Amino acid sequence: MPYQSPLETRIARRTTQAISDFEMLEDGDRVLVGLSGGKDSWALMQILDVLRRRAKINFSLVAANVDAGFEGYDHELITRTCDERGWECVVRHTTINETMENLLDVDDTPCSLCGRLRRGVLYKMAGEIGATKIALGHHADDCIETLLLNLFFEGNLKAMPAKLTSDNGRHVVIRPLVYVLESEARAYAKECGLPIVPCSCPACGDLSLQRQRVKRLLFDLEREHPGVKNSMLSALKNVTGSHLLDVRLLPKPQGSRLEAPGVEPARVDEP
Repeated sequence: MPYQSPLETRIARRTTQAISDFEMLEDGDRVLVGLSGGKDSWALMQILDVLRRRAKINFSLVAANVDAGFEGYDHELITRTCDERGWECVVRHTTINETMENLLDVDDTPCSLCGRLRRGVLYKMAGEIGATKIALGHHADDCIETLLLNLFFEGNLKAMPAKLTSDNGRHVVIRPLVYVLESEARAYAKECGLPIVPCSCPACGDLSLQRQRVKRLLFDLEREHPGVKNSMLSALKNVTGSHLLDVRLLPKPQGSRLEAPGVEPARVDEP
């Protein structure tokens, strides 16, 4: 068995656990991996290839690179790296940059809109090559940040699903790195010598004010209390629904119950 560094061993273990927990992969799957050239997508492609060679099931990988059309984007470095490592890679050239200029509202964040447009392209590519799953490089930090953003600013308690089916039911999206921290993905991409390719968007990294604040909050908390992000990740796996305030999660009442003042109790007409 090829040598595995302690970091790769840890990421492989966490990724395998996520795949098992959410039943992400099946025998015969053809997985389209969204490969932007950033640290997260490189880490995902690398660890899935490592697991593919050791897995008891057969599945194949296809790297899918969406060129948004921004000047200076080095998609050739991505394809060359994939060729060197024996990874099948498909590149789709688009005019997402022009589309964003026409669709972007004042309150929209460029990265959010670009991500949605890229997702649409990945769906189309998956259909064309017969992919059964689409793998994205979102990690534990993305999941935790989304939880806090929804809690603080949207008034709902939800994070980022590890596995979901598209609205039309045609595609299954998986996030195998959901248990892997961003710092681990960054270190792993560097350890493997994978080239980080900037997307060349002028607004790249222009996150919303809310997400910036959440990132800073988590950074400060982790610095003061090491392990707090792992604790939050564990909490997402250990939910006590009866201790929340969503009445939809409560057991159905038996017998009579106290009615709210001014509310007529439901009546059932006898036949």
